[in-house]
Amino acid sequence: MLTLIDELNPEQRLAVETTEGPVLILAGAGTGKTRAITYRMANLIANGVPAEAILAVTFTNKAAEEMRNRVTDLLLRAGVLPAQPWVSTFHSLCAQLLRREAAAAGLPRDFAIYDDDDQVAAVKLAMANLQIEEDGLTPRHALSRISYAKNHNQTPVQVRAEAFDQDGRKIADIFAAYEKLLHDCKALDFDDLLLRSARLLRESASTREKWQRRFQYIHVDEYQDTNRVQYELMGLLAGRKQNICVVGDEDQSIYRWRGADVSILLSFARDFPTARVIKLERNYRSTQRILDAAAGVVANNAERLGKSLTAEKGGGANLKYLEARDAQAEAEYVAGELERIQNEDSDQTCAVEYRTNSQSRAFEEVLRRRGLRYRLVGGFSFYNRSEVKDALAYVRLAMHPEDDVSLLRVLNVPPRGIGKATVDVLRETARVDGTPLWSAIEKLSAGASAGRAVTPLRAFQELIRRLQQALSTKEPAQFLHAVLEESGYMDMLKDRNTPEDVARMENLEELTRAVAESMEVGETLMDFLDAAALVSEADQYDGKPGTTLITLHSTKGLEFDHVFLTGMEEGICPHSRSIKEEGGIEEERRLVYVGMTRARKSLTLTRAVYRRIFGNERQLRASLPSRFLAEIPSELVDTVRGSMAEIGESRRYEPDREYSYSRQEFLLRVRGGPKRSAVASPRSAGTGSFGRPAAKHGADANPLLGRKVRHPNYGVGTIVGVEGEDEDRRLSVSFPGRGTKKFIERYAQLEQV
Repeated sequence: MLTLIDELNPEQRLAVETTEGPVLILAGAGTGKTRAITYRMANLIANGVPAEAILAVTFTNKAAEEMRNRVTDLLLRAGVLPAQPWVSTFHSLCAQLLRREAAAAGLPRDFAIYDDDDQVAAVKLAMANLQIEEDGLTPRHALSRISYAKNHNQTPVQVRAEAFDQDGRKIADIFAAYEKLLHDCKALDFDDLLLRSARLLRESASTREKWQRRFQYIHVDEYQDTNRVQYELMGLLAGRKQNICVVGDEDQSIYRWRGADVSILLSFARDFPTARVIKLERNYRSTQRILDAAAGVVANNAERLGKSLTAEKGGGANLKYLEARDAQAEAEYVAGELERIQNEDSDQTCAVEYRTNSQSRAFEEVLRRRGLRYRLVGGFSFYNRSEVKDALAYVRLAMHPEDDVSLLRVLNVPPRGIGKATVDVLRETARVDGTPLWSAIEKLSAGASAGRAVTPLRAFQELIRRLQQALSTKEPAQFLHAVLEESGYMDMLKDRNTPEDVARMENLEELTRAVAESMEVGETLMDFLDAAALVSEADQYDGKPGTTLITLHSTKGLEFDHVFLTGMEEGICPHSRSIKEEGGIEEERRLVYVGMTRARKSLTLTRAVYRRIFGNERQLRASLPSRFLAEIPSELVDTVRGSMAEIGESRRYEPDREYSYSRQEFLLRVRGGPKRSAVASPRSAGTGSFGRPAAKHGADANPLLGRKVRHPNYGVGTIVGVEGEDEDRRLSVSFPGRGTKKFIERYAQLEQV
C-alpha cells in the first residue's frame, strides 16, 4: 500500500495516514476528495483493520458504489486480498441497522419501507378516511408539512396546538392518521429510518455500544450536506474513540432547502476539540483564472473556513462575459459558441447552467433549431413538464371542447370537486351516446337528477365558455394569462407556495413569454401548439450529446470542458426568494461558486438586460446585473463582442415599453460607430464603474453606450445606440416614459449627467 500512497500529493497523503481521532478533510472543488477517502479506507484495510470495522456514509447510491469499486481496485493493485468496508447512504445504513435491531426498536423485523409514491398514496388514504377533500390541500403538500414536523420533533398534537388556520388543523389530523396508517401497515417512511435509528441509539445503551464496537473507523462524505438527525447519528456511532473522518467543503453547501445545515461542518473543530483539520487545495480540474474568479465571489461569504485553491493545469484563458439585450439574444450567443466548440472538437463536453428550470426553454428551442444535440438534466424537457402540459391542455380545450384527452387532463385540475364517480358517469354517458365527454357534461348539467355532482360540472362548463370568449378577443399571450388566472391554476400554486410550486409558476410565466415571441415572428397560436407537441415527442438524440442543459443545483459533482453560466441577474441569480431569507444570499453565492468550478477549460457568464413581464408580455422589464458579477475581479474577464456593458457595471436600464426596434437594428446600435466620445466621460480612461479596472473588450462596443444624458425637453435618458460617424453620427436615447428618440449628435443639445 505504501507504493500507492506515493501517488498522492502531500496533503492527500496526510489525510490518508491520519487515522486516529477526529479528522476534517476540507476539500475544495476538484481537489480529489473521493481519492483521499477511498485511499484512506484501503490503507486501513492494508494495515490490518478488518473491512467490516470501517463505515463510509455518503448521499447517493452511485457515489457509494464508486467508493466500493475504488477501494477494491486499490487493494488489488497493492496485492492485498480485497475486502469490502460498509459503504452506503444514510438511509440504507439506518434500514439495515433497524432490521438487525428490530426488537430493541419496537419494530417487526419485516417492516415495510415506503418510498415517495407510497408515502403520497398513504397520505391520500389518510385524507380519504378523514373525508378531507383535496381542494387547496394536495397530498404532496400535506406530506411536505408532515416531513417538516417529523424532522423538527413535532407530534401531531403539537402541530394542532400551533395551527393558526383550518388547513393547519387539517394537516395535524392527516399527520395523526398517516402515522397510524404507517403503524398499522408495519411501515416506515424515509424520515422514520433516520429518526427511529437515532432514537434507538440514543435510548438503548447496549445497542449503541454494540454498534460502536462494530464501527471502529467512520467516514462521512459531503459533510456540508448533513442535517441535524444525520449529525446526531454519526456522533452516536463514533462513541468515545471519535475515529470519525468527515470530508466536505463549506463553499459547496447548496441544499439548505432539504435541511442541510452548513454550520455542522463549520463547528466540527468545536464539537471535536482534538480534531485535525487538513485542507486539500490543489485543484486538478480547472484553470487558475477560473478558480480565482470563483474565489472572488465566495470570499464575500461570512460563514466559511476559507481555502486558497491552486490549479495544477496552469493559468488558462480569461472568462468571457456577455450582456445581451434579451433572453433570445442570450440564447443565440450561447448556441453560436456551442456550435463553434463542437465544430472544433466534437468530443468536448459543454454545459449551459441556469438557476431555474424555466430558463431552459429559450436554450432548448435555439439548440433544436440549429440541430445541436443536447441532454436535459435536473428537470423534464420544458414542454413535457406537467404544469406546461396542463396549461396547453386548457388552450386546446378552449379551441376544441370535444378534445377528450385535454378535457380529462384538466377536468379536476385545479381540484374542483369532480370525483372519480362523476368521471365514471361521464365516461359511460359518452360511451352510450357515442358523443365526446363535453357533450356528456352538457347532458348531465342540463338534468336535475345528479344533485350536488352537477354543480362543479356546470362551473367547469362556464370556465371553458369564458376561455372561448377570451380566445376570440385577446392576443395569444394575454389569452394564456387569462387561462392561468381564470382556471385558478396560478392561485393553486401561490397558495401552496412550496419551492416546487414556485418553480412551476416560473415555468408558466416562461410559457407566456414563449407564446409572445412566437407571435412576433408571425406564427399563429396553432403553429405554437403544434411545435410544442413536436418538441415533447422529438427530444431524444442518438449518441453522446454535445451539450448538457442543467440547473445549478444539479451540477454538483459534475464537470465539463466548457461552462456557460447564464441568467446572471438580480431576482434570478440570486433568486428573488433568497434575497429575503436569512442566509439566502450566502447559499446563492455558494451555488454560483459550484457552477463556476464545474468548468475545466473555459467559463462564460451571460445575462439578459430585458425579459418579458408576466401578465404584459408585450413589455420588457429591465433587470440589474447579479451582484455576484461585481465580485469577480474584472481583470479576469474579457467582455465579448456585442455585449451592452462590462462585467460588474451596475447602471440601470430603462423599461422598453415599445420593444421598438428589431434585433438587426439593435446589433447595429451596439456594434456601430467608432470609438469617439460625443459626451465627455467623467471616468478616466481604462477605468470601469466604482473605480475598478475595466474588463478587456474582445470587440468594438462603443463607449457611449449606457451613458446618461439630459435633453432639454425629454429629461434624463440613456444612450442605447450609436450610428454613423463624425458630423453625421446619430444617437438613440431611451427616456423613461417617452420611449427611444433619435438625434443627430451635433444638434441634439445633450448634456452629460
